[in-house]
Amino acid sequence: MTTTTSARRRIGMSGAAVAVAGALTNGLGYLVPVLGARQLGPGDLGALATVLAIAAIAGVPGVGLQIAVAIHRARTRGAASGRIGWLTAAVCAGAVVVLTPVLSALLDLSPAVTLLLAVYTGAVVVAGRWLGELQGDERFLRLALGMAVLAVGRYAGLIAGLLLGAGLTGSVLAGTAVTLLIPPVLAHLARSRVDASGGHGITARQVLTACSATLAMLVVSYADLILARHLLPADASGGYAVGTVLTKGALWAPQVVTVLALPRLAQGNRRALMIALGLVAGCGALLVAASALAGGLAFRLAGGTDYVGLGRYAPVFAATGALYALVFVLVNAQVAAGARWPSAPLWAATVGLIVVAEWVVPHTFTAILWCAVGTAVVALALTALATRRGGAQPVP
Repeated sequence: MTTTTSARRRIGMSGAAVAVAGALTNGLGYLVPVLGARQLGPGDLGALATVLAIAAIAGVPGVGLQIAVAIHRARTRGAASGRIGWLTAAVCAGAVVVLTPVLSALLDLSPAVTLLLAVYTGAVVVAGRWLGELQGDERFLRLALGMAVLAVGRYAGLIAGLLLGAGLTGSVLAGTAVTLLIPPVLAHLARSRVDASGGHGITARQVLTACSATLAMLVVSYADLILARHLLPADASGGYAVGTVLTKGALWAPQVVTVLALPRLAQGNRRALMIALGLVAGCGALLVAASALAGGLAFRLAGGTDYVGLGRYAPVFAATGALYALVFVLVNAQVAAGARWPSAPLWAATVGLIVVAEWVVPHTFTAILWCAVGTAVVALALTALATRRGGAQPVP
């Protein structure tokens, strides 16, 4: 009994620490554009938003790298990951460098800013290597600390530059300089007595599979927001954007469960999958119920008093996010089990949403909203079917 209680306490502390680190990341990420709006002119503010968007997209492989390394380390203690980590970072940074002329011409970004962004991207992406090692080894308290280091490293320099009035280029320069501290700090934090050269190294295919799944998850969960911007009048698309804040909250709030469960999923632990699904479903149900009871307040907090009247739609937005949270668990379970195309159901659901929203249903707020929740249902059903067919045993 004492051992069980101690284990539960340890898991609870780990979950709380990871959740706090995730909240810190989101908070600092939100603070950058808020400060930018107060410190920069309209042109530079738009450029800063573009830089942040490119960094977010280019940083997706870092998340995929972390997932792939965590799965591999959970199966093979001390498995090598250094080579693939640096290679992934180099490819991502190189892609930004190659695209520098295009980004400069199309998005009106100076070559200096885009080259700094390439270095920034490489430092952020390679961090996934050490975070994956910590996650795969189930050193969750250190993982939470590593996540905090990454969050501070990504945003502290940018924030300092904006507060000091360094302008766009100066702020990006400060941000890039600080990100260069991330790799050595995480390398020190993730050091282990286990021989890091042991076991078989992780392959590029494993990283690509995890990256594809991560990208597909982001695309399918953001597609309705982009479609609303494209198909609805400005006022309606603005209201829809406020509603998607609830969707994203319901999607990301329980993700700490997946972080803690992933190493066990990599070992084919079916019970861990069932527990993770139960916890995420329970969290989603609570958020949907809260949205139903206080939809107006939710919209007020997310967008202000102008959007209180849309509160009746709050439960639908929250339900969409809650469904995608379950999809996220199942997709990670498939990646952990070695599925070849875990992202396929998500890409299929995305294509279906685009076709239906663009050419089948009326271009109205409610039509797109119900298309979004319907897409989430379809994505969950297809992913659940693929998971059931694939089984829970990891594939080498």
